[in-house]
Amino acid sequence: MWIIAALLLSIGSMAGGAFVGASMVQAAHAPEQAIAAAAPVREAATMPATFAPVVKAVLPAVVNIASARVIRTSALDQDNPFGNVFPGLRMPDRPLRQEGEGSGVIVSSDGYIVTNNHVVDGATELTISTADKREMKARVIGTDARTDVALIKVDAKDLPHVALGSSAKVEVGDIALAIGNPFGLGQTVTMGIISATGRGGLGIEDYEDFIQTDASINPGNSGGALVNTKGELIGINTAILSRSGGNQGVGFAVPVDMVRHVMTQLKEKGIVTRARLGVYFQELTPKLASALGVKVSKGAVVTEIVPDGPALKSGLKKDDVIVALNGKDIDGRSLRNAVGSMAPGTTIDLTVLRDGVERKHSVTLDRMPEDTQRAEQTQPFSIPRRGRRG
Repeated sequence: MWIIAALLLSIGSMAGGAFVGASMVQAAHAPEQAIAAAAPVREAATMPATFAPVVKAVLPAVVNIASARVIRTSALDQDNPFGNVFPGLRMPDRPLRQEGEGSGVIVSSDGYIVTNNHVVDGATELTISTADKREMKARVIGTDARTDVALIKVDAKDLPHVALGSSAKVEVGDIALAIGNPFGLGQTVTMGIISATGRGGLGIEDYEDFIQTDASINPGNSGGALVNTKGELIGINTAILSRSGGNQGVGFAVPVDMVRHVMTQLKEKGIVTRARLGVYFQELTPKLASALGVKVSKGAVVTEIVPDGPALKSGLKKDDVIVALNGKDIDGRSLRNAVGSMAPGTTIDLTVLRDGVERKHSVTLDRMPEDTQRAEQTQPFSIPRRGRRG
């Protein structure tokens, strides 16, 4: 009996070894292409038990902004619901004080604060409240409605301020903290992840390259900070998409790289000067690509050439498909943002498809007029999805 049992165990062990060995051989001979197709995975960081150290470092640099402006009641006639029913009915013309609240981020120890243009637009009085309950009057240094960025200043020294990060390094899935003044409650911190980068075509601003996050952003958060887990500023909270008027997990921030570019010009000159290509265009779609006989998936289709503009002088024509700028593939949004960030006088190289044939155009950009009624380098045929201000 013992001999038979020993023999059975030996046979089982040999069979098991053969099975395991076969499995190992199969794994060792997995197709190389399957292994090569596996995407490299960045090692996930361990989630900390608390973000309190980051919040303690950043919170003092995020301020509440109370704004006030005076308007004439006669200016509200266009919103008067009784005007259509009773022609000639007009509201008495008298001053009316309007107040609003938002947020801002101190970016230098000598009192420069970045916020949204719509937080300070038209304000005749700005009051800043800090985390330590101090109140200071602020003045507007400059505003840029096309990116919804504004720079204001208080007369103070040795203020706590945030370190500016790099939005180019932001990745989908990164943890983000939103800090601001929602609903006038005072400084509030929410956490989420980066849901998307490079969001555009929303119809919120002229130049859109938004960071999207599900960190709660609500009315009053406008102008507040979006920071990474190092406490670096990666964006300025601006707007939300919502059907209810409140946060539904889709918030947008102006990326800090765009903020830095705008802020520098506002600080040095008080205005933002942009270059102009001198075209109107729409995004390339599969239907347009087929109609124009091009075999690319993205680009900007020229729909109109501005008279006497740089594009006309360089030989660009209607229905040209711009597919690259300085050797880098582009779509309409990235083309507009890239040109808008350049200085007048800059020479760029465009790769263009015309009748399916690739052409090269060298274009020297000029200055975009301040009084442009219709924003050039836009997408006039896209359907905007309006967001609500944060």
